[in-house]
Amino acid sequence: MKSTVEQLSPTRVKINVEVPFDELKPNFDRAYRKIAQQVRIPGFRPGKAPARVLESRIGRAPVLDEVVNEVIPAKYMEAVQAGEVRTLGRPDFEVTKLEDREVLEFTAEVDVRPDITLPEFTGISVSVDDVELTEAEVDEQLDELRARFGTLKGVDRPAENGDFVSIDLSATVDGEEVPDASTSGLSYEIGSGQLVDGIDEAIIGANEGETKTFTTRLVAGDYAGKDAEVSVTVQSVKERELPEPDDEFAQLASEFDTLEELKNDLRERLSRVKRMQQGVQARDKVLESLLDSTEVPLPENVVAGEIENRKHDAIHPFDHDEEAFAKALESEGKTLEDFENEAREESEKAVRTQLLLDTIADSENVQVNDAELTERIIYQAQRFGVSPDEYVQRAQQSGQLGAIYADVRRGKALASIVRSATVTDSAGEPIDLDELFGKEDGAEENDTAIDVTEAATAESTSEATESGDADETDVTETAGTTTDR
Repeated sequence: MKSTVEQLSPTRVKINVEVPFDELKPNFDRAYRKIAQQVRIPGFRPGKAPARVLESRIGRAPVLDEVVNEVIPAKYMEAVQAGEVRTLGRPDFEVTKLEDREVLEFTAEVDVRPDITLPEFTGISVSVDDVELTEAEVDEQLDELRARFGTLKGVDRPAENGDFVSIDLSATVDGEEVPDASTSGLSYEIGSGQLVDGIDEAIIGANEGETKTFTTRLVAGDYAGKDAEVSVTVQSVKERELPEPDDEFAQLASEFDTLEELKNDLRERLSRVKRMQQGVQARDKVLESLLDSTEVPLPENVVAGEIENRKHDAIHPFDHDEEAFAKALESEGKTLEDFENEAREESEKAVRTQLLLDTIADSENVQVNDAELTERIIYQAQRFGVSPDEYVQRAQQSGQLGAIYADVRRGKALASIVRSATVTDSAGEPIDLDELFGKEDGAEENDTAIDVTEAATAESTSEATESGDADETDVTETAGTTTDR
């Protein structure tokens, strides 16, 4: 077999492959056996008809088709490995020459990872926000913990923000009832934002037994994107009574004997979360600096695929009804054109980030060990609420194990660059990156170390990590419930 690689652009190549028929004997043997099993020829058992008999009965063309369809993907992979081509996505094949018993020639056009000239990592300098903790934030965490141990008490007054109400709901669209929007005895905390838009404004000020109506736009189901007339009846109103913040409560809600000890613990946990957020900010800013200072050619087909995936995910909740999706966007003050522009911008950044971090991982010879890969799998499995074995099985079936490995590797590559960067707070004081990212030499990490194996795509690095976002992290780590009385 002969193969050559022709560079069409920085992100696309054409691979030319020439295969003499002398190399195809095993393929022809398999093709004859397969076809013999499918063709009934008098005098021969299934699969036993000789090749010359098969050809005389069905002709040579079906055999050639079978061989060509089997040979092209296999020889393509040989050419890719021989030429050390870093392919992206699926190739476009074209048979350019087929001379029976002589030669098969074909081409494969495919996107490739571009060559990227990396900047000097040691010159990167970024500034992050200071870690500032106020007593008001500590008191807020204490109040959230008290709320877990609170009790609900019925009140004889109109509903207020923060009250718990039992409600009956029904909705109609153009006079037709919406079955999925009808329920009774639903418990709801006013102001939580867990139901449809407009319900809080309707309920606040309502008395027990009173019915209110309002109009809202549905965002899911058969009527997604349509305006619905919603009727809500308040069956009961209750307010939450919080336990007194004293030593007795500290003993009830924690392992501490005094309220001051509990508040000190909350203060330390909040500080830890803020330090982790500081590390996330450093990671994001270093990545932005890398992207700003590095030219990364974009493979258009890869970008197009990323855009299509984002569109699919966005429209899926609307049963792929573009009109309903457009109406939902309109309710947010956006148009389809706005969405498509945002999708392209985000997709281009995601692809640039992945290509850049893959190049850094290669240049730094970043390796991923079994423990790191397992840790990532366990973390992802917990996010999706499945066992690690089930998650691995799903990943294997969808061909995503390689993507998981690549994400871990990119995360490690980015972490190595963050460690080499100069990171200071707003006062110019250096930040201890070993505390935030763990030690580079593999020493044991402390409690505040950021998970560097987190997927380092543009999307994930533009947001706080799940473990470091104060909105998602419960610093109290204490089990408690709100009881009804």
